[in-house]
Amino acid sequence: EPFVPQKGNKVTWYCCGPTVYDASHMGHARSYISFDILRRILRDYFKYDVLYCMNITDIDDKIIKRARQNFLLDQYREKQPKPAEILQDVLRAGVPFQEQLASTTDPDKKQMLERLDAAVTSALQPLQGAVESKAADEVLQALAQVLLEKSKDLLSDWLDKQSGSEVTENSIFSVLPKYWEGEFHKDMEALSVLPADVLTRVSEYVPEIVEFVRKIISNGYGYESNGSVYFDTQKFDSSPQHYYAKLVPEAVGDQKALQEGEGDLSISADRLSEKKSQNDFALWKASKPGEPSWESPWGKGRPGWHIECSAMAGSILGESMDIHGGGFDLRFPHHDNELAQSEAFFENDYWVRYFLHTGHLTIAGCKMSKSLKNFITIKDALAKNTARQLRLAFLMHSWKDTLDYSSNTMESAVQYEKFMNEFFLNVKDILRAPTDLTGRFEKWEAAEVELNNR
Repeated sequence: EPFVPQKGNKVTWYCCGPTVYDASHMGHARSYISFDILRRILRDYFKYDVLYCMNITDIDDKIIKRARQNFLLDQYREKQPKPAEILQDVLRAGVPFQEQLASTTDPDKKQMLERLDAAVTSALQPLQGAVESKAADEVLQALAQVLLEKSKDLLSDWLDKQSGSEVTENSIFSVLPKYWEGEFHKDMEALSVLPADVLTRVSEYVPEIVEFVRKIISNGYGYESNGSVYFDTQKFDSSPQHYYAKLVPEAVGDQKALQEGEGDLSISADRLSEKKSQNDFALWKASKPGEPSWESPWGKGRPGWHIECSAMAGSILGESMDIHGGGFDLRFPHHDNELAQSEAFFENDYWVRYFLHTGHLTIAGCKMSKSLKNFITIKDALAKNTARQLRLAFLMHSWKDTLDYSSNTMESAVQYEKFMNEFFLNVKDILRAPTDLTGRFEKWEAAEVELNNR
């Protein structure tokens, strides 16, 4: 498609930034280096004036759950439980974990849980043996610490189920994203990714998000239910000027994708029953015990996942932007829901002119994700290769195709870098060589004339 910005030379670009609850990984590098290359080409080669806006998601179900778990695990450690207590607690935590393992059907998720199970078992047995044989205290302590470290995911999940609802202090939920946001910026700098012109954080835009939701309701496309607010997809889709799920129409009704979009804390049976249609999605979620909350006309709550991007991008870039970027997996439900609620707010059908979706990154052929705990962090990748080599690896593939991060891929990039370096060394060598000034001027043959004309 030909790229034609709306306002002459000016290009407005919104990019979905990271959800900051863990280390940035090579999947992030895939997106942000690809966008950095495209942005530099638009700016430096085509001479566009690009305004690049990116968000940081620092309120989200995953962040809330992880922050709560970290807080409860820290509390648990501070109590300095005895080795026998740690052993008992891990055995107790193992019961619901084994049930979860048995009922998981997703092969990637099952593999991740099996790896965790094996790690816990390998640390559990030595401690059990030492307790039974009444080993020396320092031996027990050392083995207990190993078990605590190996089973922290299992244990923190168990502690969260027991006491998560008692964690209510908003500040507990801001420590984790603040730390990981800082690490993300350091990683981007190490990769030579240009910083955004405007960076928006969800936590700083709650008043704008509340206003955004209020207007969607007054325009007739949202409804309040039990302290939460939902987007009415049927009402929107039946309006003559609107169309729901423009990007992936065939995904409408995909409950697995929708529930992943709503988040783990928001898909309980009572939550699902609050909606007029199962395809409706949350704009504002009533906060349950153990979740941060902000005041709103519908009671204390927090923003839905999709609404944050619409409110922040709308605040900075207005009713229509030229480019919206994000990973391929964000097309549905995230970007389709963003489009719907933004066009419901602005009452238009052109909120985004062009979408850029970067391809997936696999590791030696396997899907990579934070939730599956099989990711390679940017720091790990930079310990093996330079930022330039990573960039060359990405440049050797189309930005929208799946890229496999493996030793072969990186070896090709290293060889290509070597080839480029040698080429420029040859050029420098020729430029440095002393020249015969009169010999510089030779007769133009047909080839020289044609080259000059070109």
